[in-house]
Amino acid sequence: MDASTTARSATARGLGRAAVLAIALALTVTACSSGSSGSGDVAKNVVPTQDAEDNNPQPLENIKDGGELREPLQQWITQWNPYQVDGRYGDAVEAMGYLEAKLFHSDAKGVFHPTPEYLVSAEVTSQSPQVVTYKVNPKAKWSDGKQIGYQDFKAVWETSNGKNPAYNIADSSGYEQIASVEKGADDQEVKVTFAKPYADWQNLFNPLLPASGLTDPNTFNTGWIEKVPVFGGPFKIGALDKSAQTITLVPNPDWWGPKPKLDKITYRVLDAPAITQAFLNNEVDYAGAGSATAYGQLKDAKDGVIRTGTPWDEVHISFGGNGPLADQGVRQALGKAIDRSSLIKIANQGVPVTFKPLDNHLYMTNQSGYQNNSGDWAKFDPAAAKDLLTKAGWQDAGAGQPRTKDGQKLELHYVMSDGSTQAQSDIATAVQNMLGQIGVKLDVDKVASKEYFTKYVNLGKFDLASWRNTGSFPLSTGVANFRAPEGDNVFGNYSKLSTPEIDSLLKQAAGTLDPKAADKLYNQADAKIWELGHTLELYQRPSIVAVRKGLANFGAGSLADTDILKVGWQK
Repeated sequence: MDASTTARSATARGLGRAAVLAIALALTVTACSSGSSGSGDVAKNVVPTQDAEDNNPQPLENIKDGGELREPLQQWITQWNPYQVDGRYGDAVEAMGYLEAKLFHSDAKGVFHPTPEYLVSAEVTSQSPQVVTYKVNPKAKWSDGKQIGYQDFKAVWETSNGKNPAYNIADSSGYEQIASVEKGADDQEVKVTFAKPYADWQNLFNPLLPASGLTDPNTFNTGWIEKVPVFGGPFKIGALDKSAQTITLVPNPDWWGPKPKLDKITYRVLDAPAITQAFLNNEVDYAGAGSATAYGQLKDAKDGVIRTGTPWDEVHISFGGNGPLADQGVRQALGKAIDRSSLIKIANQGVPVTFKPLDNHLYMTNQSGYQNNSGDWAKFDPAAAKDLLTKAGWQDAGAGQPRTKDGQKLELHYVMSDGSTQAQSDIATAVQNMLGQIGVKLDVDKVASKEYFTKYVNLGKFDLASWRNTGSFPLSTGVANFRAPEGDNVFGNYSKLSTPEIDSLLKQAAGTLDPKAADKLYNQADAKIWELGHTLELYQRPSIVAVRKGLANFGAGSLADTDILKVGWQK
């Protein structure tokens, strides 16, 4: 995960990478897998090609047996169930991919491949209706000794399909399209039949959790708090030390696949500014270097190298849906009053990689299907912004004064983490000044970094807030960020802004098996998201990270997962 940003990481590849969240304006980066010689030099411009990555790729014979990987965490992991709404924190999802059954891994181009330790095969065996047949590796088993089989698939589906509101789920996308999960020839053959087609079926059940940990709503919602009751991956929990704020993973002694090269992974909770210093002090092996301050300190760090890549990674400003912002016209006015190019220049200052403007909520610039749908909604036009506010009933009160309506001043709050970088603070100040030009008083409220998501973003307690979404592919994983809330479950849509038309287009797109037809529907939905005034996209974020010299198969990625079995220290 990222070392010093406020990012919502969609790192649950299979859960909905686009839905999981990392930590306010993210100016550093998340760690996925990637490729490079390990040079400490950063290219002056990283072209965002689909498979660009930089992780010092090494064959296993060049990697030592043993050793420790030390990673920073921005907050303590409380909820370990990645299907539960509070379990979407990116670092938790990354770790769960090492602890549980990650059925598929994606390569640098975003193509999914079955993980042989879990699946002998997985394929669509019928088109109408769509049926996917999984054949589970008979060696695969949980830590309680039970074989992995159809009962686990069935439990994940039944708890995540949205039919029982007692399960406080992260996202029902994909699962709600399933009609049945049945046993095939034996317990290790699973037949999943879809009531409606679902293109990204490989993103489901990934990671797979044991049925014993999902038996009822209470177990689902609370049985994974502060613990991982059952595991089935190459690693297991070695220690959870809340007082020291460290989490240790060690190899699973009953693992049936290739032995991991590492003999320990240690996560340590650090405030964002402390991560850079921890890397310089040789206390962690990875740190984000995407801000001018961090890059300046880390580029010449002893025993460090800078690695860059172009993963699915976006930075945006979200608008809330309460108070004055319940009015779509007011949100649209904000979008026109903010000069995105100026904000990008602030973010890009002092960093030797160009940040590309982003004009789509669902696609990165290097993805097939990307197109600019922002129209006039993101065009810097203060005069038009003023007209929209006037039409919404907010009257001009004169230079330097906030507009008024029914005796109320137009005053909004920009919520940001107190661990934000200087660039993040500068961006907030710039937005404050821009909105002041159209008669909007913007207060910048700094809140505790460890509470930024849990007490503010997750609860929709903001008028403006900025964070990153990372790893949101395949595209259906991004649906949760814009779908209509159901009761108290907002999925990933913290603004709680939606329309039936956007909902319908996104669901149609996710169920369209023809990629070109799906692209058309996703882009139609994106145009409506721009019009809604939901989110002002800023830029696609290249990954720029500092990594300890000699660390192999780990660094700055593209669309690939980290293969933790291959991560280790070069001989």
